[in-house]
Amino acid sequence: MTVSTPALETVDLGDPNTFADHDLDGFWRTLRDTAPVYWNPPVGGRRGFWVLSRYDDIMATYRDNVNFTSERGNVLVTLLGGGDAGAGRMLAVTDGHRHHELRKILQRVLSPRVLNEVAQTVRVNTRQLIREAVRSGGCDFAEQIASRIPMTTISNLLGVPEQDRDFLLSLTKAALSTDDEDVDEVDSEMARNEILMYFMDLVEERRESPGDDVISMLIGSAIDGIPLSDEDVVLNCYSLIIGGDETSRLTMIDCVHTLAARPEQWRRLKHGEVAVETAVDEVLRWASPTMHFGRSVVRETELHGVRLRPGEIVTLWHASGNRDERVFERPGEFDLGRTPNKHLAFGYGPHFCVGSYLAKVEISELLLALRDFTTGFEQTDEPLRIRSNFLTGLSTLPVRFRPDHCGLKEVGPW
Repeated sequence: MTVSTPALETVDLGDPNTFADHDLDGFWRTLRDTAPVYWNPPVGGRRGFWVLSRYDDIMATYRDNVNFTSERGNVLVTLLGGGDAGAGRMLAVTDGHRHHELRKILQRVLSPRVLNEVAQTVRVNTRQLIREAVRSGGCDFAEQIASRIPMTTISNLLGVPEQDRDFLLSLTKAALSTDDEDVDEVDSEMARNEILMYFMDLVEERRESPGDDVISMLIGSAIDGIPLSDEDVVLNCYSLIIGGDETSRLTMIDCVHTLAARPEQWRRLKHGEVAVETAVDEVLRWASPTMHFGRSVVRETELHGVRLRPGEIVTLWHASGNRDERVFERPGEFDLGRTPNKHLAFGYGPHFCVGSYLAKVEISELLLALRDFTTGFEQTDEPLRIRSNFLTGLSTLPVRFRPDHCGLKEVGPW
């Protein structure tokens, strides 16, 4: 597939095809340098919206819960559609006191201390999948490895039966991104509704027969003495399954794709020349799988001389902020030893991703397994890109592994 650098005035950031068909590095650089507050005009009856491309402006907006709100939606698909049905109930689109209380509830089960046992399971699953792929010579990494690790982890936490996980994975892929040009916004909305209906059934089951999973914990939780409703629980399960799958999965795929093309960085990892924790942050910065988050203006404010008025949509583009030359030295280089590395992959401020620790565990275990069981890997065919104006990444990645016989001998016969 040929990608081109489009002229500034031809770019429509609301169109998923923009990201599949163009290389936007030059576009983002131009915005950062000449139009840090940029107006993406209305197209085909769709509303226009403001675009923030500089790191510092994105950070300032994340911090500002006086002039901006998440409660009308936090991604273009809902902001342009008139608002989010989960506003005021789902953590990601809730602000103020209720957001603070709901976040405390979820942090009880997603904190590093509580997730220690989960992290051990991630390690076992990841190493098993990588060993199997190395011994077989190769695989579609996206389908056979990256699709399994995050979905297995978040499903275990939520208590999703094993037989339902492939079904849920297909729905999460269709809900916000797709590799199929025939899937339109109607199909995506149907997928989102199916996820909600699935969890409504699961919540009913847990009310009758509670377990030790996150759903049962949410059912037993209250804010200001008022128990969470079924809808509250379902909406937050939706948020957890989408967030727990998409970001980690797409980052893992991008990680292997990027390392396969940069053998010098792979060598640094393989020989222990960079700390895995440092490498994880660079993998996240480079992938920036969540391209943007959005806010609505609630009070008139000004940025770089541009007046932002109540009701207008403002989008914060990690895809640009994580390449901002004002913050990152040599931002166009993939450097596993990069430090400091205060990337925006998990957002910032009150809405900093509640599952960030778990995502880092999953990516870390992938890097460790690759380091221990392979001497390298190569891409064997062209991958497919997803089509989305929210997420970026690959849906397929055929690779061939070169086995590290010493590492494999430690865990069993070749």
